[in-house]
Amino acid sequence: MRLAAAFVFAAMSWTSGGWAGNAPLPFDVGGAYELIDQHGNTRTQADPGGKGQLLFFGYANCPSICTAAMPMMAVATDELADAGIDVTPVMITVDRDRDQPGNMDGPLLDLHPDFIGLSGSAEALQVAYDAFSVQQELAFVDPEYGPVFTHGSFVYLLDAEGKVLTLFPPITDPERVVALARKYLRPDS
Repeated sequence: MRLAAAFVFAAMSWTSGGWAGNAPLPFDVGGAYELIDQHGNTRTQADPGGKGQLLFFGYANCPSICTAAMPMMAVATDELADAGIDVTPVMITVDRDRDQPGNMDGPLLDLHPDFIGLSGSAEALQVAYDAFSVQQELAFVDPEYGPVFTHGSFVYLLDAEGKVLTLFPPITDPERVVALARKYLRPDS
């Protein structure tokens, strides 16, 4: 039910003129988590630099399937910075065997120097999946790349404390993300 509400809300947010602005979400999503970043540091839902965040569940070491959301997040991060709004792009892995501290930094640096990749124990990741209603399951095993997981595809806009402000479908263009994010985050946030 919460996932269906998120889909309807995201569709309304994405279409031009369909969403009025920065009203609170009409459903409960998000919450606390504690994971490990690509450098081995513990990180929670709160941004240590006090920035807003763009959050996605996917792969750092993606076998060229997840090519839409994370590049969009990187472009939107730069465009928001140009508008004086600093955000941190954050990816929580859906495949802890593939994405671990020490092997996520290179792919994430290719996207954006500020990209944070998070992994952790299966239990710690499940806490994050549950908080954001992300379903993750094995779709198939690619003979070249190994396991491929289905996973949620929304990009969440969080404030500095980790509260979800809104969400976007992964096909949203960066300009639309910036326009919507500016309704929630001010240049000094």
